[in-house]
Amino acid sequence: MNSHERILATLDRRAADRTPVDVWLTPEVLESLSKHVGEPDEYELYRKLGVDKIAWVFPGYGTEKYDPNVSQGIDPWGVPTVNVRSGLATYQEYGTPPLGEMASPDEIDEHLLWPDPERFNYAAAKATAERARAFGFATIGPWLSHFEIYCHMRGMENALMDTIAEPEFLNATLDRIDAIQTAMLDRFLRELGGLIDLVFISDDMGTQESQLISVAAWQEHLQPRLAKWCGLIHSHGKKVLFHTDGAARDFVPHLIESGVDVLNPIQHVCPGMERSSLKRDFGDKVIFHGGVENQHVLPHGTTDDVRREVVTCLETLGANGGYIPSSCHNIQAGTPPENVITMIETVQNWTP
Repeated sequence: MNSHERILATLDRRAADRTPVDVWLTPEVLESLSKHVGEPDEYELYRKLGVDKIAWVFPGYGTEKYDPNVSQGIDPWGVPTVNVRSGLATYQEYGTPPLGEMASPDEIDEHLLWPDPERFNYAAAKATAERARAFGFATIGPWLSHFEIYCHMRGMENALMDTIAEPEFLNATLDRIDAIQTAMLDRFLRELGGLIDLVFISDDMGTQESQLISVAAWQEHLQPRLAKWCGLIHSHGKKVLFHTDGAARDFVPHLIESGVDVLNPIQHVCPGMERSSLKRDFGDKVIFHGGVENQHVLPHGTTDDVRREVVTCLETLGANGGYIPSSCHNIQAGTPPENVITMIETVQNWTP
């Protein structure tokens, strides 16, 4: 099997020749791993390491490519951005939210930088997907979000308060966010066709310790919109990968009910996200992606620590299949290349 076939078999709960392994890397880790291996081309690097990469395909907006973590001073939604250096890493932070001072749904038309679905670069996205497929990789794209985009445009504090105090403003804005991305998504899936395997939806609902909003608020404002996206994605024959960090256990059954096929990133150090109980309760209903702890073990542990962590993930989340091991979010700057390679090789050598 090649990587693409191995990923598809796992997603369909069919037998594969081995458990696949994916990696999510920050730019700093990609650079250090490339230097360590002596391979500057990202896809060639994955092939040399035997990674079953699910390649990112994000259409640019007025540009050839788009990385949701890196923008040119302003993102496609008109939110100003700034790069902030923290230790060894550079992160993108958001500036003054353009909807932050608005009080009425009638005012959202005053924001003139709503994205135009026609301006996304579908041709460049198709070229990216074709190159990934030529390397034998599965693909995922585009990047979709309801609440994360709302938080960027409205400001985090306002956004959280709106779920309780300003539902009319929240829903009017979410309708606009939804309509733009639905049009983009439909065209993206039609133009790329068989070159895309999964669609990436990201809406963090958990913090390190608890939930961002109540399940009831999520069900009222976000679940119906997510379910519509899942229906559209499934109508094109694609799978849905949903990303939520943190303590999001109480949302999981409702995510599955909405049509989510793959749950990422399984941040098991957070309350309620214990691997064995997630597998017990939901392992027959959703594929798990991620799981390998990236706050302590990957950056600071020994190779033996990494090996034990990966084996535990394989024995719990991977029991009877339905699991694609990867880090639980991007591997962070300063993580030794040896630890990344140990994670990959432990999965490759795993025998249930």
